[in-house]
Amino acid sequence: MSQATVIDTAPSADLAALARGGRINFFGFVLRLMARLPFLFIAGRIYGAAALGRFAYAVLIVEFAAQLATLGLKRGLAQQLAKTDKPHVCVVWDALIVAAVGSAIAMAILMTFPQAMFPNSEITGLEWLLPVTVIALAWSDISLAALAYRHDVASTVRARAVVEPWTISIAAFVWSFISTRDGLIISYVLSMVGASIASMIPFLRNYGLPRDWHPEPVALWRMARRNLPVAAADAVEWGSRRVDIAVMGLFFSPAVVGIYYVAQQVTSLPAKLKTSFDPILGPVISRNLAEGDKAAVAKQIRQVGFWVIAAQSAVALALGIPGEAVMGLVGAGFVAGTAALGFLLAAEVVAATAAVSEAALIYTARHRNMMISLSMILLEAGLAAGLILLMRHWGWPVMWQATGPAVALMLSLGLAAIIKSRLLSHILGHRVSGWRWPLVWAAAAAVAVGEIAIRLPEWAELIFGIPAILSAFGAVLWFKGFGPEDRELFRMKKADIENLSLPDPSTGGDAPL
Repeated sequence: MSQATVIDTAPSADLAALARGGRINFFGFVLRLMARLPFLFIAGRIYGAAALGRFAYAVLIVEFAAQLATLGLKRGLAQQLAKTDKPHVCVVWDALIVAAVGSAIAMAILMTFPQAMFPNSEITGLEWLLPVTVIALAWSDISLAALAYRHDVASTVRARAVVEPWTISIAAFVWSFISTRDGLIISYVLSMVGASIASMIPFLRNYGLPRDWHPEPVALWRMARRNLPVAAADAVEWGSRRVDIAVMGLFFSPAVVGIYYVAQQVTSLPAKLKTSFDPILGPVISRNLAEGDKAAVAKQIRQVGFWVIAAQSAVALALGIPGEAVMGLVGAGFVAGTAALGFLLAAEVVAATAAVSEAALIYTARHRNMMISLSMILLEAGLAAGLILLMRHWGWPVMWQATGPAVALMLSLGLAAIIKSRLLSHILGHRVSGWRWPLVWAAAAAVAVGEIAIRLPEWAELIFGIPAILSAFGAVLWFKGFGPEDRELFRMKKADIENLSLPDPSTGGDAPL
């Protein structure tokens, strides 16, 4: 592909902002990777697959409750702030009140019916503490969304990539000497509370406490009702990455669920690369849509889409080719989940276009986006159950049956990517796909290097093989697929970052990034 085809114009301020946000959060992704792998190692080696599977299902229910409690304000807050005449501090505190009410309802239900979190095991320990994390998660998400609107992405990195993962890793290790039954749950509670505190402190410094403000029930209800489509889309998008665990819990033992959970957690690492751009992409898109500049929105979706596809492809190949060594790092018994890991990594790559397109669809076609997402998750659940039953009928081994939900996720996300990108392209009147053919050549180079890497001892696969695969993919893409705008993600000088400013939607003037 020629450079002229790759590049539309010179790098714009918006794309520079997206690049900076992506760089900061990619650094956060690396930090999160460094902390998440010790947690999986500790959980797998010390607590075991059964305890990990029990923990995974409980966290699934709690995080789903937190998603509902935010009522879509995690992503809808930027639009609320862009369109309101009220002081922004009042709008954000309104959102926190809405989330607090939703969280209180969810916490009451889970504390009253804790069996919803632990359907296949007895409740005898400190499991009742787990619902406390609902409000911690909800308030943390809204605080970070408010900070992102003012281009503060570093706070998200600190809370989500430093405080949260390192707290759960350290706490899980310490608590393993006290109770291997409650250790994972207590560690999770501590990590979520820590992340909430790390989110609220910069939020209070940036926004402060509201003056001459009091909650308005009617206005709060309108805010909640207006965000229901976004809340549903958020819940469905989140659920699409969790419904496989829910289906697994219905068909398999906690030990099998625990093995699958480890594969899913490894896969969640490249999935976080897409969210690296969320904090800054939402405000940029909402502002350009308010100005009626659909071409700019399409260009931003194309650019970020390419970055995300490239990054997720590189990480997926680097983790998938030496998959047995990656899963074996957690424990020898977890190697059986290698096939599931491969399908889950492929699912994240095919989902990239849909995920980035949805960043604009929640503003331009929220109801249609919600219906597409809902149809997709129903398809995924049906396919997952159907594939498991079919493979069980054929007498396939249990761990091959366990790949059914991963295959269902890959197929349903691929279909959603096609539908959502076509819908957004029709709405904007411009192409939005970030696909470029040089990705194929980069993948071929990575596979060639990976074939050599998997012939090394397992420790060498991890230490030398993964970096070599990433380097091969990156080198080919840098020379064959990247243009000036793409290199903006890597090449912006420190002085440029300090001097760069963007129109601040809260004031109409300039705000330093």
